[in-house]
Amino acid sequence: MSSCTLTWLGHSSVVIDVGGTRVITDPLLRRRIFHLRRFAAAPQNIARIDAVLVSHVHWDHLDFRSLDRLGLHVPVIVPRGAGQLFARRGFHRVTELLPGEATTVGRVNVRATYAEHDTSGWPRRADAPALGYVIAGSAQIYFAGDTDLFEGMSALGPDLDVALLPISGWGPTLPPGHLDPKGAARALQLLRPKHAVPIHWGTYSPLFRKRPASDPAGEFRSYAAELAPNVDVRVLSPGESATF
Repeated sequence: MSSCTLTWLGHSSVVIDVGGTRVITDPLLRRRIFHLRRFAAAPQNIARIDAVLVSHVHWDHLDFRSLDRLGLHVPVIVPRGAGQLFARRGFHRVTELLPGEATTVGRVNVRATYAEHDTSGWPRRADAPALGYVIAGSAQIYFAGDTDLFEGMSALGPDLDVALLPISGWGPTLPPGHLDPKGAARALQLLRPKHAVPIHWGTYSPLFRKRPASDPAGEFRSYAAELAPNVDVRVLSPGESATF
């Protein structure tokens, strides 16, 4: 029977335990990132990590001070073109991928997927695309990174066990290249996973704003019940784990 355990640390940071292998996505572990403050408790100690998956180079997904906590010897998988950033920082084991390319970590296969997300804005850290990843071992997990709906999303199914989907942002508006709660529910129609966990919501907000009063996770759950009723939606709090 396929199984995996997921621990959502907040924003796009998820620890994925599957097939005896443990990976973490887009580690963002600090209480403050530039002008953003964290409302949830920041993770303190993260056990052994077999690899880090970085979806793109925007600073709320690639934070080197958070990565430093995991050590310079941890294998890192990044979009092609971003490796130079890690080499300059002193990371020793960096694998660059483009959509459709794959690598192996422990007992799992990690395949890069297309993401509909523009990475050309300021600051221009590297000429590298945004990616999602499918992590396949004893279960198949899709981590979307930052993305909007895109042609070919349905080709990522139909054997997905869990989809980790962004449903919101950190500012007052959500620019193109992101999924809102309804868009994420529409993504479930294309992906057809057994389970879904909403990410990229409710963790960080600008210093000058109060904690958002909206409930994107509740909206996502409602839209998913309408548009993809066969998908089991699990809403986690930062630091909470679930086994599928």
